[in-house]
Amino acid sequence: MPNHDRPSGRLALESGEAGSPSGLSNDFLSQILGLIRLAGERVFSLELAASEALAFEAGIACFHLIEAGEVLMTASDGRQVLARPGDFVLLPQERAHVLGPTDATAMPFTVALTRQLPGEVRLVTGMFRFEGDNLTSMLAVLPSLIHIPADTTDGDWLAGVVRTLLFEATEAQPGAAILASRMMDVLVIQAMRLWVRTARPEDRGWLGALADPRISKVLKAIHDEPFRIRTVAELATLAGMSRSNFAERFALLIGAPPLHYQTRWRLLLAHGMLQRSDARVGEVGRHIGYESEAAFSRAYKAQFGNPPALTRGSLG
Repeated sequence: MPNHDRPSGRLALESGEAGSPSGLSNDFLSQILGLIRLAGERVFSLELAASEALAFEAGIACFHLIEAGEVLMTASDGRQVLARPGDFVLLPQERAHVLGPTDATAMPFTVALTRQLPGEVRLVTGMFRFEGDNLTSMLAVLPSLIHIPADTTDGDWLAGVVRTLLFEATEAQPGAAILASRMMDVLVIQAMRLWVRTARPEDRGWLGALADPRISKVLKAIHDEPFRIRTVAELATLAGMSRSNFAERFALLIGAPPLHYQTRWRLLLAHGMLQRSDARVGEVGRHIGYESEAAFSRAYKAQFGNPPALTRGSLG
């Protein structure tokens, strides 16, 4: 399936106007989701016995639609959900996960693809990769597992799109590949939007923060001017909240204190700069606000586990 490419945007997002010509609000959630580019890998149907388990390796994101039976899904961080017919499950972090009982020996999903044996559990699976300059930080704070039950509003819509996607991916119709790729974009974005609306506030993470108008305003300011270092008090003023209430709310939704998030974002941008160039480590450090190369290198290693020199030019 070809890459559905679109411009990834600048590292510092433009603020935009309050409304677009179409009348749709140019909200921060739309801006962030607009950066998403998907490279579709494959879409296929699977069957397995209720006693069997399938292993999906790291390095690729997946979604599953349960057509029949029920199956336990276990993400890499141990989070689990029992998915039933009509349920849609998105695993966006490109990490390994397992379908089936935890006490069963998991076989590679490719083994199940080679069999013609009917099973109690039937599902449609899609595999894809996220691409884009800013996706590293977005994926890091996405939930390991997004579960959309069948009875959720628009759950039927998601199921219908998945079935159409399977048809387009398996039928040699003119234009099927590009249509399937664009449908996958829509499917993933809609699942994220539904997650914001339906998940518990403490489970929403980054997406829930974008849905909060006060916190999303602060996130937008950080992303618009990533190399401007603000204090917690300044960020709280932007949010129109007291310092303590803002710090508590931000940490609850994002999973990190405001200044930690601000620093992490700057370091992630530095990581991208180093990957795509042979710029000197000190130059990149100064560009993102560090006065000394040593301080930048310490912060970078604490974030990524390796010194910045090992990242330079890694993307060629």
